[in-house]
Amino acid sequence: MGLGAPETLFAPAKINLYLHVGEKRPDGYHELDSLVVFADVGDELRIADGERLQFRADGPFAPKLGNDTDNLVLRAAETLARHAGVAPNAHMALTKNLPVASGIGGGSADAAAALRGLKRLWNLDIADAELKAIALSLGADVPACLLCEPLRLEGRGETIVPMPDFPSLDLVLVNPGVALSTPEVFSRLETRTGTNSPIRPFHDRNALIAQLERSTNDLEAPAKALCPQIREVIDALCSDPSSYVVRMSGSGATCFGIFDSAEDARVAAATIADAHPDWWVRAVKTGG
Repeated sequence: MGLGAPETLFAPAKINLYLHVGEKRPDGYHELDSLVVFADVGDELRIADGERLQFRADGPFAPKLGNDTDNLVLRAAETLARHAGVAPNAHMALTKNLPVASGIGGGSADAAAALRGLKRLWNLDIADAELKAIALSLGADVPACLLCEPLRLEGRGETIVPMPDFPSLDLVLVNPGVALSTPEVFSRLETRTGTNSPIRPFHDRNALIAQLERSTNDLEAPAKALCPQIREVIDALCSDPSSYVVRMSGSGATCFGIFDSAEDARVAAATIADAHPDWWVRAVKTGG
């Protein structure tokens, strides 16, 4: 097995523009319907050849990561190596820029980056469908994070519908510094929108905004019950007159607001950060 070159991979934040929940499945997961985009802020994963599997983390949120046995990057490497029948030899260094357990898919994006990078480092001949199956075994969001493009997700995340010609968006992301457990948020879910939203292309920004205003994140109410600070974050985003759709992403506690322009988003982010210096606040652009 020849080895590929060292590589630095970007693991972008994933934003659920809406998230509708359906019935609980026999496997314990819920049916989902979500429109997902990826931002220009994220973690960085550096991968190089090593004599054994090594992992280290730095960056502002590295201290919040769990122990090595819970680390999705290591699990991704071990699972891929086991599937391919190779030794999991690699050195991986993660710069953790995204808040942990924050509803923007940081751990899933890191795992997806590991799968992409290690496939090339180890020169593995693995079909996309195989890699997607490995990704799904690691977590419901990991297959989407393999693609890093606008997507409609259904099932538990395994049904992926690309959204070509999707408009780019200027957002402000805000996290109050509170980690939320996804299973705990789901355990408090009482109201479900269901998963019957029509699948449609979103080529026009105004049409997209109109559709989002008719949608929701079903996990927002139970997340607010666990983390009242989410209400403060949403109020801060809504208080800016240039914001449009404001809601929580994923299972929280990160929330977003859509703005007319990058400058509007930058000004709003600066205002919120000044008022709440202990919050994580970023003006971002999503890929179209």
